Amino acid sequence: MMATEIERKFLVVGNGWRAVAYKAIPMRHGYLAPLGSKASVRVRIEGTQGKLNVKAAKVGMSRAEYEYDVPAAEVEEMLATLCTGLILKTRHYVTVGAHLWEVDEFEGDNAPLIVAEIELASESEDFERPDWLGAEVTEDRRYYNHTLSVTPYAQWPKA
Repeated sequence: MMATEIERKFLVVGNGWRAVAYKAIPMRHGYLAPLGSKASVRVRIEGTQGKLNVKAAKVGMSRAEYEYDVPAAEVEEMLATLCTGLILKTRHYVTVGAHLWEVDEFEGDNAPLIVAEIELASESEDFERPDWLGAEVTEDRRYYNHTLSVTPYAQWPKA
């Protein structure tokens, strides 16, 4: 059975989420497959834990996703020698109602971008919308990490 992630992405407005975040983990990740491939293949250091993640390279709420633990030392080697497009961020965890929100505060060339993601059991599942939730960007490829690794937020044309 294919593993499927159902996730929605939103911009974050204001700092109201900071007071209710109960955990924050620094993350660094890079990509092993180029943008435009059938899959997004990345390695990541989450705090001190190494991860390998493979996702279908498509825009939308539902995508195939596979994730595996990998020794952190091996991820460090891959980040240094095999990867392109380093992403630096801190992931903050916030519970609102029955759902966990992952609020990603980007660093480096993607600062000051902040995006909140929620995983759902179905595409039609209802959820409580906190007041710090801004515009939905689930269907906007620019806000996907793989795209941000190639075209960072700092390089976007400003209005």
